[in-house]
Amino acid sequence: MNAGTSLDVPVHFHPTSKGAKYARLTILSNNPQPVDLIVNGTGLVPDFQVAGKIAYVSGSGPGSEIYVANPDGSGQTNLTDNSVYDAAPSWSPDGTKIAFMSIRDGNLEVYAMNADGTGVTQLTDNPAFDGNPSWSPDGTQIALVSDRDGNSEVYAMNADGSGVIRLTDNGAHDSAPSWSPDGTKIAFVSTRTGNSEVYVMNADGSGQVNLTDNGAFEAEPSWSPDGTKIAFRSNRDGIDNDEVYVMNADGSGQTRISNHPALDTQPSWSPDGTKIAFVSTRTGNSEVYVMDADGTNPVRSTDAGLEDAPSWGEAFRRIGTTALGAPAPA
Repeated sequence: MNAGTSLDVPVHFHPTSKGAKYARLTILSNNPQPVDLIVNGTGLVPDFQVAGKIAYVSGSGPGSEIYVANPDGSGQTNLTDNSVYDAAPSWSPDGTKIAFMSIRDGNLEVYAMNADGTGVTQLTDNPAFDGNPSWSPDGTQIALVSDRDGNSEVYAMNADGSGVIRLTDNGAHDSAPSWSPDGTKIAFVSTRTGNSEVYVMNADGSGQVNLTDNGAFEAEPSWSPDGTKIAFRSNRDGIDNDEVYVMNADGSGQTRISNHPALDTQPSWSPDGTKIAFVSTRTGNSEVYVMDADGTNPVRSTDAGLEDAPSWGEAFRRIGTTALGAPAPA
């Protein structure tokens, strides 16, 4: 980046160590080379947040493919483009990779690919079901669901597929892991009370707590980028009327944010926390929509008839900062 070049991205400033006047910030985008910025301020470090892209699934059965698009629905691109089932995309925290599940080897396994669809790599290799990946916020691990021990449980593994460990261990169905932004917690879904509820546990599997705890169907947890809230799906307003809800990270303050007779499901927060992507059948077809984080202003992003499983990834992400008492070197 040349001197005087500007980045047209929203920026949020927050204080760093006392007395620091300069900071070096390295950011990484999906396409350009990494850039170093020297920021002159008074104990401030910029935290870049941008609109990013939404990965989603289009089609059903063997025809399911993973696409990416801009939040407004433009730039729709088929990344997988093959004749087998590909589903459940999950962005890596730096926006360079997407984990997903596929049956391309004859069995459902977890794979990863570059953000442009190249470099597809198989991460799991087990005759059981492995799927529904969720990246850890530091990019070193992936949570997943597997029935390799005879029952659907939540596991974690290194980002290269090694070091698989089981995090849940009970006779119920545990699924849909979602890693908290600070890396200390994983939200997930369990039927251990007899119906589907949203739980949270420590990243090592300890301290499992039921957050929703009612007789309705609750599923599909998604953490807000600041880690203070969890969006989820619930039919507590009627068995055929699933809506998107948001609650505090401790389960308090459960609030409905969508309100439509159709199904509203599968929430995914935008990187800056101002919007939520979700899936709705309000036009008669399953499509990806985007609404404000309070549920207002829903706008349809896709229009092909059968889209779901949105995952909103960052296009730029801070990957390192240094607060200095003197100007950082150029």
